[in-house]
Amino acid sequence: MDNTSAGAGFSGPGLPSAYFSPASSSFADFLRVAAPELLPARRVPAGAGLDVPHGTTIVALTFAGGVLIAGDRRATSGNLIASRDIEKVHVTDEYSAVGIAGTAGLAVEMVRLYAVELAHYEKIEGVSLSLDGKTNKLAGMVKANLEMAMAGLAVVPLFVGYDLEAEDAKHAGRIVSYDPAGGRYEENAGFAGVGSGSLFAKSALKKLYDPDADEEAAVRTAVEALYDAADDDTASGGPDLVRRIFPSVITITAEQGAVQVPAERTAVVAEAVVAGRAERNHHRPV
Repeated sequence: MDNTSAGAGFSGPGLPSAYFSPASSSFADFLRVAAPELLPARRVPAGAGLDVPHGTTIVALTFAGGVLIAGDRRATSGNLIASRDIEKVHVTDEYSAVGIAGTAGLAVEMVRLYAVELAHYEKIEGVSLSLDGKTNKLAGMVKANLEMAMAGLAVVPLFVGYDLEAEDAKHAGRIVSYDPAGGRYEENAGFAGVGSGSLFAKSALKKLYDPDADEEAAVRTAVEALYDAADDDTASGGPDLVRRIFPSVITITAEQGAVQVPAERTAVVAEAVVAGRAERNHHRPV
């Protein structure tokens, strides 16, 4: 690659010529030309059988005036715990967040690139992507990882966003799920889950979900669902009262945008959930 800046009116060494060429508003497309080795799918050698950490479980649900996404903190490698405190939910822009399940390393790189992609688009175009545009952009990134998914290194994100263009602000929270091939699915039930513990988490959400609940009640519901997932799925981690490790939660509302719920607050909720389960077990007939 020519590393001179002659075309830009400079002489001597400088930025590669690709930096001065007209480009699309997609940062990922720019990377494919200027530095393809930095794309997530190019960072791990292809081939099945790699014993890499995997992350589970993610849940999302809407509430009156917003939407939230939450995840447990465990990553596993085979039958071993690879990490007890991995962060699986990430704010991606002012009104969106993504939770990641699947191959942890690729998933973290993908969600970071996605956040840069959204910021890059806004700087180039002067406006933010629409919510549908954000979900379609993420679908394209998941599809680009298809070769790695077929080699056993799948990434399965869960997207949540607040639709500023929605007619009903009370129900403007949206949830979109994906399959490893980049299929995009709107979750109209008001809740969703991905990861190995999602079957148990969604079963809990079916019973506990209330579309008219406030934010506080919705956070409690999410933590209850993650507790149920951890209770039956060895790859999902429950609240760890000894190490003080609790689920991560992000809420999105029109007033506050996408914000991480403080750890102190999730700790209080998780401790209340554990205490409630203990109380019920204490009164269970022998």
